[in-house]
Amino acid sequence: MQGLILNGSKNVFEVECEDGITRDCPIKGKILKESDGYYNPIAPGDIVTLDDETLEEFKGQITGLVPRKNEFVRFNIKKRQPQLLAANLDYLLIVTTPDEPPFRPRFIDRALAQAEYQNITPVIVCNKYDLPAAKDEDFQTRLSIWEDIGYKVIRSSARTREGMEELANLIENHLSALVGQSGVGKSSLINVLDNNVVLKTGSLSQKYGRGTHTTTKGSLMHIQLDEALMGGRKGACANIIDTPGVRRFILHDISADNLALYFRDFKEHLGKCAFGMSCSHLTEKGCAIKQAVEEGTISAQRYDSWKRISDELKNGSWED
Repeated sequence: MQGLILNGSKNVFEVECEDGITRDCPIKGKILKESDGYYNPIAPGDIVTLDDETLEEFKGQITGLVPRKNEFVRFNIKKRQPQLLAANLDYLLIVTTPDEPPFRPRFIDRALAQAEYQNITPVIVCNKYDLPAAKDEDFQTRLSIWEDIGYKVIRSSARTREGMEELANLIENHLSALVGQSGVGKSSLINVLDNNVVLKTGSLSQKYGRGTHTTTKGSLMHIQLDEALMGGRKGACANIIDTPGVRRFILHDISADNLALYFRDFKEHLGKCAFGMSCSHLTEKGCAIKQAVEEGTISAQRYDSWKRISDELKNGSWED
Protein backbone atom coordinates (compact mmCIF):
# COMPACT_ATOMS: atom_id res chain seq x y z
CA MET A 1 0.00 0.00 0.00
CA GLN A 2 1.11 3.56 -0.70
CA GLY A 3 0.28 6.77 1.13
CA LEU A 4 0.70 10.54 0.95
CA ILE A 5 2.68 12.31 3.67
CA LEU A 6 0.59 15.10 5.21
CA ASN A 7 2.96 16.10 8.01
CA GLY A 8 5.20 14.66 10.67
CA SER A 9 7.85 15.30 13.26
CA LYS A 10 10.72 13.26 14.65
CA ASN A 11 9.93 9.74 13.42
CA VAL A 12 6.13 9.68 13.25
CA PHE A 13 4.36 10.83 10.10
CA GLU A 14 0.70 11.35 9.28
CA VAL A 15 0.05 9.32 6.14
CA GLU A 16 -3.09 9.49 4.00
CA CYS A 17 -3.32 5.92 2.74
CA GLU A 18 -4.77 4.51 -0.48
CA ASP A 19 -7.67 2.94 1.40
CA GLY A 20 -8.84 6.38 2.56
CA ILE A 21 -7.59 6.00 6.15
CA THR A 22 -5.06 8.41 7.66
CA ARG A 23 -2.52 6.59 9.80
CA ASP A 24 0.33 7.55 12.13
CA CYS A 25 3.39 5.81 10.76
CA PRO A 26 7.01 5.65 11.89
CA ILE A 27 9.80 4.60 9.52
CA LYS A 28 10.48 0.89 9.83
CA GLY A 29 13.94 0.54 11.34
CA LYS A 30 14.06 4.35 11.74
CA ILE A 31 16.22 4.65 8.60
CA LEU A 32 15.04 5.50 5.07
CA LYS A 33 17.93 4.88 2.69
CA GLU A 34 16.46 7.12 -0.04
CA SER A 35 16.84 10.18 2.23
CA ASP A 36 20.25 9.45 3.74
CA GLY A 37 22.05 12.66 4.70
CA TYR A 38 18.94 14.81 5.12
CA TYR A 39 18.00 16.48 8.39
CA ASN A 40 14.49 15.10 7.91
CA PRO A 41 13.92 12.01 5.77
CA ILE A 42 10.39 12.77 4.52
CA ALA A 43 8.43 15.93 3.70
CA PRO A 44 4.78 16.77 3.05
CA GLY A 45 3.92 15.73 -0.50
CA ASP A 46 6.08 12.61 -0.44
CA ILE A 47 4.56 9.29 -1.50
CA VAL A 48 5.66 6.36 0.66
CA THR A 49 5.16 2.61 0.73
CA LEU A 50 3.79 0.88 3.83
CA ASP A 51 4.37 -2.54 5.35
CA ASP A 52 1.15 -4.46 4.62
CA GLU A 53 1.92 -7.15 7.20
CA THR A 54 1.98 -4.77 10.18
CA LEU A 55 -0.84 -2.48 9.01
CA GLU A 56 -3.39 -1.63 11.71
CA GLU A 57 -6.57 0.42 11.63
CA PHE A 58 -4.87 3.71 12.40
CA LYS A 59 -1.20 2.75 12.50
CA GLY A 60 1.38 1.51 10.02
CA GLN A 61 5.07 1.45 9.18
CA ILE A 62 6.84 3.23 6.33
CA THR A 63 9.14 0.94 4.37
CA GLY A 64 10.20 3.06 1.40
CA LEU A 65 9.91 6.23 -0.63
CA VAL A 66 8.42 6.46 -4.14
CA PRO A 67 10.84 8.42 -6.40
CA ARG A 68 10.05 12.13 -6.23
CA LYS A 69 9.11 14.34 -9.17
CA ASN A 70 11.01 17.09 -7.36
CA GLU A 71 11.85 18.30 -3.89
CA PHE A 72 12.24 21.73 -2.35
CA VAL A 73 15.18 21.90 0.03
CA ARG A 74 17.04 24.47 2.05
CA PHE A 75 20.28 24.10 3.98
CA ASN A 76 19.59 24.08 7.72
CA ILE A 77 22.50 26.00 9.22
CA LYS A 78 21.83 24.86 12.81
CA LYS A 79 21.83 21.16 11.90
CA ARG A 80 24.43 21.59 9.14
CA GLN A 81 22.27 19.40 6.90
CA PRO A 82 19.82 19.85 4.03
CA GLN A 83 16.20 20.12 5.16
CA LEU A 84 13.30 18.92 3.01
CA LEU A 85 10.41 21.39 3.00
CA ALA A 86 8.07 19.84 0.41
CA ALA A 87 8.01 17.26 -2.38
CA ASN A 88 6.29 16.55 -5.72
CA LEU A 89 5.24 20.16 -6.26
CA ASP A 90 3.49 21.76 -9.20
CA TYR A 91 4.13 25.27 -7.89
CA LEU A 92 6.37 26.90 -5.32
CA LEU A 93 4.58 30.01 -4.02
CA ILE A 94 7.29 32.35 -2.75
CA VAL A 95 5.51 34.80 -0.47
CA THR A 96 6.91 38.26 0.17
CA THR A 97 5.61 41.63 1.37
CA PRO A 98 6.41 45.28 0.63
CA ASP A 99 6.66 45.82 4.40
CA GLU A 100 5.74 44.26 7.76
CA PRO A 101 8.10 42.34 7.66
CA PRO A 102 10.52 44.34 5.49
CA PHE A 103 10.93 43.44 1.83
CA ARG A 104 13.85 41.01 1.31
CA PRO A 105 14.54 40.67 -2.43
CA ARG A 106 17.58 38.43 -1.94
CA PHE A 107 15.40 35.94 -0.06
CA ILE A 108 13.28 35.76 -3.21
CA ASP A 109 16.32 35.42 -5.48
CA ARG A 110 17.68 32.56 -3.37
CA ALA A 111 14.34 30.74 -3.42
CA LEU A 112 14.05 31.28 -7.18
CA ALA A 113 17.52 29.83 -7.75
CA GLN A 114 16.72 26.76 -5.60
CA ALA A 115 13.44 26.26 -7.47
CA GLU A 116 15.25 26.48 -10.83
CA TYR A 117 17.77 23.90 -9.62
CA GLN A 118 14.99 21.55 -8.47
CA ASN A 119 12.88 22.01 -11.66
CA ILE A 120 9.93 23.49 -9.77
CA THR A 121 7.78 26.26 -11.25
CA PRO A 122 8.07 29.26 -8.90
CA VAL A 123 5.45 31.97 -8.49
CA ILE A 124 6.11 35.15 -6.50
CA VAL A 125 3.14 36.12 -4.33
CA CYS A 126 3.40 39.66 -3.01
CA ASN A 127 1.04 39.68 -0.03
CA LYS A 128 -0.04 42.77 1.95
CA TYR A 129 -0.14 44.70 -1.31
CA ASP A 130 -2.59 47.09 0.30
CA LEU A 131 0.20 48.59 2.46
CA PRO A 132 1.50 52.08 1.52
CA ALA A 133 5.00 50.67 0.96
CA ALA A 134 3.66 48.79 -2.09
CA LYS A 135 3.66 52.10 -3.96
CA ASP A 136 7.41 52.56 -3.40
CA GLU A 137 9.17 53.01 -6.75
CA ASP A 138 12.12 50.74 -5.92
CA PHE A 139 9.76 47.99 -4.76
CA GLN A 140 7.70 48.22 -7.94
CA THR A 141 10.87 48.16 -10.04
CA ARG A 142 12.00 44.93 -8.40
CA LEU A 143 8.65 43.24 -9.03
CA SER A 144 8.84 44.33 -12.67
CA ILE A 145 12.37 42.92 -13.02
CA TRP A 146 11.14 39.47 -12.00
CA GLU A 147 8.17 39.73 -14.36
CA ASP A 148 10.40 40.85 -17.24
CA ILE A 149 12.52 37.71 -16.95
CA GLY A 150 9.46 35.49 -17.06
CA TYR A 151 8.40 34.92 -13.45
CA LYS A 152 4.74 35.16 -12.57
CA VAL A 153 4.07 37.76 -9.86
CA ILE A 154 0.70 37.84 -8.08
CA ARG A 155 -0.06 41.03 -6.18
CA SER A 156 -2.35 40.02 -3.35
CA SER A 157 -3.82 41.05 -0.05
CA ALA A 158 -5.39 38.63 2.39
CA ARG A 159 -7.08 41.63 4.01
CA THR A 160 -8.68 43.22 0.90
CA ARG A 161 -8.77 39.97 -1.15
CA GLU A 162 -6.96 41.68 -4.03
CA GLY A 163 -5.32 39.09 -6.28
CA MET A 164 -6.88 36.16 -4.44
CA GLU A 165 -9.03 35.07 -7.41
CA GLU A 166 -5.90 34.88 -9.57
CA LEU A 167 -4.11 32.83 -6.92
CA ALA A 168 -7.07 30.46 -6.41
CA ASN A 169 -7.42 29.78 -10.12
CA LEU A 170 -3.68 29.14 -10.45
CA ILE A 171 -3.49 26.49 -7.72
CA GLU A 172 -6.74 24.65 -8.50
CA ASN A 173 -6.14 20.90 -8.89
CA HIS A 174 -2.42 21.34 -8.18
CA LEU A 175 -0.03 20.74 -5.27
CA SER A 176 1.66 23.97 -4.20
CA ALA A 177 3.86 24.95 -1.28
CA LEU A 178 4.01 28.32 0.42
CA VAL A 179 7.49 29.43 1.47
CA GLY A 180 8.50 32.75 2.99
CA GLN A 181 9.75 34.54 6.05
CA SER A 182 7.71 34.51 9.25
CA GLY A 183 5.03 37.19 9.20
CA VAL A 184 4.48 37.45 5.44
CA GLY A 185 0.97 36.03 5.83
CA LYS A 186 1.12 32.48 4.46
CA SER A 187 -1.53 31.22 6.90
CA SER A 188 -3.69 34.28 6.23
CA LEU A 189 -3.65 33.50 2.51
CA ILE A 190 -4.86 29.95 3.19
CA ASN A 191 -7.63 31.27 5.46
CA VAL A 192 -8.91 33.39 2.55
CA LEU A 193 -8.53 30.67 -0.09
CA ASP A 194 -10.68 28.33 2.01
CA ASN A 195 -12.91 30.11 4.50
CA ASN A 196 -13.57 26.79 6.25
CA VAL A 197 -9.93 26.62 7.33
CA VAL A 198 -8.87 28.68 10.32
CA LEU A 199 -5.10 28.70 10.76
CA LYS A 200 -3.42 30.62 13.54
CA THR A 201 -1.85 33.86 12.36
CA GLY A 202 0.92 35.72 14.15
CA SER A 203 1.90 39.30 14.88
CA LEU A 204 5.20 40.99 14.18
CA SER A 205 7.94 41.49 16.71
CA GLN A 206 7.89 45.20 17.55
CA LYS A 207 11.63 45.25 18.13
CA TYR A 208 12.76 43.62 14.89
CA GLY A 209 9.76 43.89 12.56
CA ARG A 210 9.94 40.14 12.03
CA GLY A 211 7.14 37.63 12.21
CA THR A 212 6.68 35.13 14.98
CA HIS A 213 6.52 31.44 14.08
CA THR A 214 2.91 30.24 14.01
CA THR A 215 3.50 27.25 11.72
CA THR A 216 6.02 25.00 13.44
CA LYS A 217 6.05 22.13 10.93
CA GLY A 218 5.12 21.74 7.29
CA SER A 219 1.64 20.38 6.65
CA LEU A 220 -0.25 19.39 3.50
CA MET A 221 -3.91 20.41 3.39
CA HIS A 222 -6.70 19.59 0.96
CA ILE A 223 -8.62 22.82 0.68
CA GLN A 224 -11.99 23.68 -0.81
CA LEU A 225 -11.49 26.92 -2.71
CA ASP A 226 -13.94 29.65 -1.74
CA GLU A 227 -16.77 29.82 -4.27
CA ALA A 228 -16.56 33.61 -4.28
CA LEU A 229 -13.00 33.36 -5.60
CA MET A 230 -14.02 30.87 -8.30
CA GLY A 231 -16.82 32.90 -9.86
CA GLY A 232 -19.47 31.02 -7.89
CA ARG A 233 -18.25 27.63 -9.05
CA LYS A 234 -18.62 24.94 -6.39
CA GLY A 235 -16.34 22.03 -5.62
CA ALA A 236 -13.02 23.56 -6.70
CA CYS A 237 -10.13 22.04 -4.76
CA ALA A 238 -6.41 22.51 -4.27
CA ASN A 239 -3.64 20.88 -2.28
CA ILE A 240 -1.34 23.23 -0.44
CA ILE A 241 1.65 22.81 1.87
CA ASP A 242 2.11 25.49 4.52
CA THR A 243 5.79 25.50 5.48
CA PRO A 244 7.25 27.06 8.64
CA GLY A 245 8.52 30.61 8.33
CA VAL A 246 12.18 30.77 7.29
CA ARG A 247 14.32 33.68 8.46
CA ARG A 248 17.36 32.72 6.38
CA PHE A 249 16.99 30.75 3.19
CA ILE A 250 20.33 29.11 2.43
CA LEU A 251 20.89 27.37 -0.89
CA HIS A 252 21.53 23.63 -0.96
CA ASP A 253 23.76 21.80 -3.44
CA ILE A 254 24.45 24.96 -5.49
CA SER A 255 28.04 26.21 -5.51
CA ALA A 256 29.11 29.81 -6.06
CA ASP A 257 30.66 28.76 -9.39
CA ASN A 258 27.37 27.26 -10.60
CA LEU A 259 24.96 29.86 -9.20
CA ALA A 260 24.70 31.72 -12.52
CA LEU A 261 23.20 28.60 -14.10
CA TYR A 262 20.12 29.09 -11.91
CA PHE A 263 19.69 32.81 -12.54
CA ARG A 264 17.22 32.66 -15.42
CA ASP A 265 18.28 36.01 -16.91
CA PHE A 266 21.95 34.94 -17.02
CA LYS A 267 21.42 31.69 -18.94
CA GLU A 268 21.47 32.95 -22.53
CA HIS A 269 24.78 34.76 -21.91
CA LEU A 270 26.65 31.90 -20.24
CA GLY A 271 29.48 30.43 -22.31
CA LYS A 272 29.72 33.55 -24.47
CA CYS A 273 32.39 35.24 -22.33
CA ALA A 274 35.94 35.60 -23.66
CA PHE A 275 37.02 33.05 -21.05
CA GLY A 276 34.02 30.78 -21.68
CA MET A 277 32.51 28.95 -18.73
CA SER A 278 35.61 29.67 -16.61
CA CYS A 279 34.73 33.38 -16.45
CA SER A 280 33.98 34.61 -12.93
CA HIS A 281 31.78 37.45 -14.29
CA LEU A 282 33.54 39.87 -11.94
CA THR A 283 36.70 41.43 -13.41
CA GLU A 284 37.43 39.73 -16.75
CA LYS A 285 37.41 41.67 -20.02
CA GLY A 286 34.99 40.35 -22.58
CA CYS A 287 32.50 39.07 -19.97
CA ALA A 288 29.11 38.60 -21.64
CA ILE A 289 27.29 38.87 -18.31
CA LYS A 290 28.87 42.23 -17.44
CA GLN A 291 28.20 43.47 -20.96
CA ALA A 292 24.54 42.46 -20.62
CA VAL A 293 24.36 44.46 -17.36
CA GLU A 294 25.87 47.51 -19.06
CA GLU A 295 23.36 47.18 -21.91
CA GLY A 296 20.45 46.70 -19.51
CA THR A 297 19.61 43.15 -20.66
CA ILE A 298 20.40 41.98 -17.12
CA SER A 299 19.30 44.38 -14.39
CA ALA A 300 21.95 45.84 -12.10
CA GLN A 301 19.85 44.75 -9.12
CA ARG A 302 19.88 41.10 -10.17
CA TYR A 303 23.61 41.21 -10.91
CA ASP A 304 24.24 42.70 -7.47
CA SER A 305 22.03 40.00 -5.90
CA TRP A 306 23.98 37.28 -7.75
CA LYS A 307 27.29 38.71 -6.49
CA ARG A 308 26.09 38.90 -2.87
CA ILE A 309 24.67 35.38 -2.89
CA SER A 310 27.87 34.10 -4.52
CA ASP A 311 29.88 35.72 -1.74
CA GLU A 312 27.62 34.07 0.85
CA LEU A 313 28.25 30.68 -0.68
CA LYS A 314 32.00 31.26 -0.84
CA ASN A 315 32.34 32.65 2.68
CA GLY A 316 29.71 30.60 4.48
CA SER A 317 28.02 33.68 5.99
CA TRP A 318 24.43 34.63 5.19
CA GLU A 319 22.22 37.68 5.50
CA ASP A 320 18.62 37.52 6.71
